[in-house]
Amino acid sequence: MDSEQIETGTFERWSPDEVEAALAKGEIVLIDVRSPGEFATERVEGALLMPIPFFRADCLPSQGDRRVVLHCGSGLRSERMARIASEAGYDPIAHLEGGFAAWKQAGKPHIGVDFTTGAARKVTPG
Repeated sequence: MDSEQIETGTFERWSPDEVEAALAKGEIVLIDVRSPGEFATERVEGALLMPIPFFRADCLPSQGDRRVVLHCGSGLRSERMARIASEAGYDPIAHLEGGFAAWKQAGKPHIGVDFTTGAARKVTPG
């Protein structure tokens, strides 16, 4: 994990491997800030949805036992939302560097859609 001190607190960039390991151990809450359509088509299993138009830092869960990590498609939107959360006093805050694209490129499992049936299905690359 790469972290830096910004004016409003600690800002962290997590790799797909770090997110996958922490998610499996129940150490993080992963929040997807993409649109509902993007989320419905494919997503990280276990991620929660808080789309940017409805993003409210004051509604993020507390970080008592689990760190909050945000993610989007490429990392740009989640970085922006993480910085907004930091400005609102949420510290530390993290995001998945490279977003869902990096997750898929790293060969991580996810939920996708079977376009022949419309049903959600687990996708395990490899």
